[in-house]
Amino acid sequence: MQIDKTPLDGVIVLTPKRHGDARGYFVETYSRKVAGEAGLPMEFVQDNLSRSEAAGTLRGLHFQAPPHAQDKLVRCNAGALWDVAVDARAGSPSYGQWFGIELTPENGRQLFVPAGFLHGFVTLRPGTEIAYKCSDYYAPECDGAVRWDSLGIDWPLEGREPVLSGKDASAQPFEAFQTPFEVAK
Repeated sequence: MQIDKTPLDGVIVLTPKRHGDARGYFVETYSRKVAGEAGLPMEFVQDNLSRSEAAGTLRGLHFQAPPHAQDKLVRCNAGALWDVAVDARAGSPSYGQWFGIELTPENGRQLFVPAGFLHGFVTLRPGTEIAYKCSDYYAPECDGAVRWDSLGIDWPLEGREPVLSGKDASAQPFEAFQTPFEVAK
């Protein structure tokens, strides 16, 4: 598995090795052993799948606050998406900075988004499926969102308006966000 750091400390791009032949390919998408050997703090308890029918569907920027903050390992099973992580850790030198990357079944990339980061994505093709592993269970009392357009993120919307949920459309702007996260000491 290829493991690449990003400009945001803790956000990692993982590209599993593909084993292919005329029939197709096989990919080991996650190995606790490999993650541990690479020093990645991944321990997952829940898998989620999200499907968006329309290109331009934007979900995020979401977070789950302590004590149920979540690490996420995100991949695209169908279609294509542009995945974003935003540093929301008070005291971090990269607080408020973002990293984005295209995830597709063809490129096989996965994005590790640690607890303390906001997460969001926009679909680039119809029928996009995103699968992600979480390090803690969903806790509705800890669920939160920051407005998608309040950080200057260069969303690849190609001039169209995003398809948003009511929650995402009415989320607080980043300027009003009082982060529950701190840099780990």
